[in-house]
Amino acid sequence: MRRRQFLANSIGTAVMAVGSGKFVFSNIPAFARSSSEYKSFLFNIYQQAVQLGLNASIMRHALNYSLPNKKVIELDHKQPEFVMTWQQYYKKVITVEKKEQGHNKFQELQSFLTALWQSYEVDPSILVGIWGIESFYGKFLGKFNVIDALATLAYEGRRAKFFKIELMNALRILNHRNINPENMMGSYAGAMGQPQFMPSAYLRYAVDFSGNGHPNIWTNEKDVLASIANYLKKNSWHGSEPWGQKILLPNDFNGSYIGHHVSKTLDEWKSMGVKRSDGSDFSRLDIYGSILKPDEKNNNGFMIYHNFNVIRRYNPSDYYALAVGLLGDAIVA
Repeated sequence: MRRRQFLANSIGTAVMAVGSGKFVFSNIPAFARSSSEYKSFLFNIYQQAVQLGLNASIMRHALNYSLPNKKVIELDHKQPEFVMTWQQYYKKVITVEKKEQGHNKFQELQSFLTALWQSYEVDPSILVGIWGIESFYGKFLGKFNVIDALATLAYEGRRAKFFKIELMNALRILNHRNINPENMMGSYAGAMGQPQFMPSAYLRYAVDFSGNGHPNIWTNEKDVLASIANYLKKNSWHGSEPWGQKILLPNDFNGSYIGHHVSKTLDEWKSMGVKRSDGSDFSRLDIYGSILKPDEKNNNGFMIYHNFNVIRRYNPSDYYALAVGLLGDAIVA
């Protein structure tokens, strides 16, 4: 059986407003009323969307599915076989090829990145770093139709309520005619386009920097990078501060000071024997930072600052934020 069918046959087209402002549906074929549970679920989503004022024709086309996506369910339920160490994660996400292509992209788009800096005051290397980690600079957008994936997860997923909200947001994007449903590609969890925005993030942060009439995070590099910059800026990026840096800890350093929960000025850390990774003193002593030490085998660590935590708003993982910062550093080196 084909998963995708012509939903108009099962939903019908008779939608009318009544005095209360609600909608009633008439002339729905009998087989629609006795269809599978999933079709009933999608019909309910359709009803809610139209009640919100979304275009009925677009909604019918977008919700034209008969069965949940089995691959999405499999990936949602799959548990990781092991937890990666920092070194394993680093080698997986920061490859030589990713560094080289990131450097080439940075050089190619330098004038545009400068314009973004002037508009948003977000470090251009971080923008390219996130772009590289999320989609390999636009090479990998995800293999799933976002509506198909979100509808499946809203119906069957472990976080159905969350994914239903994102599904409705994705339908709002389609209603704006920003993209056709079949081109709305992303991850199995509904993260979209080159910056891997969830639909709610798209509605909140996506930018039409190119002036083409709508933010295009799937194929327009300028909109992609501007949208990432806008995301970070609106999450309180400090343009005058770095994300972090590598450090060297003394042999007798007290491990209880390691972690986000301890924040001190660099002057205070210096008094405790903490230095840059090359053994030199910090150049700016008034800034507050915390220490992360993902690798327990040596005295190397990272001093992280406010902007590190802004990157974590994009993805709440220390490994992710470290990888973004280090890839960004490598790109401009």
